[in-house]
Amino acid sequence: QVQLVESGGGLVQAGGSLRLSCAASGRTCSSYTMAWFRQASGKERGLVATVGPGGADYYASSVKGQFTISSDNAENMVHLQMNSLKPEDTGVYYCAADNRGLLITSPRSYIVWGQGTQVTVSS
Repeated sequence: QVQLVESGGGLVQAGGSLRLSCAASGRTCSSYTMAWFRQASGKERGLVATVGPGGADYYASSVKGQFTISSDNAENMVHLQMNSLKPEDTGVYYCAADNRGLLITSPRSYIVWGQGTQVTVSS
């Protein structure tokens, strides 16, 4: 079973950038579908981006062209580069993993979760 630990969150002004990282241990993340979800206060957890074992990726329409998900198989990490941040990007960002090799958008399908990292974008 893989374990996930996120890092890189923080407070940033609107228009700024952050890079989130998810370190995987226990199993190599190259064999998993990896994803980033976010949850704003009082809202449901929703997909931000996901990348499959073969490198195919998928983005929520709200972040397409703004965020980039990438896998570093040598370091067993997944990153989320977030540019042109807006206040509505504020939330807790979670890294998740699934071992079926599919690009899955529902959080209910992911079997492993990190503890989350807070991202706050001020206006």
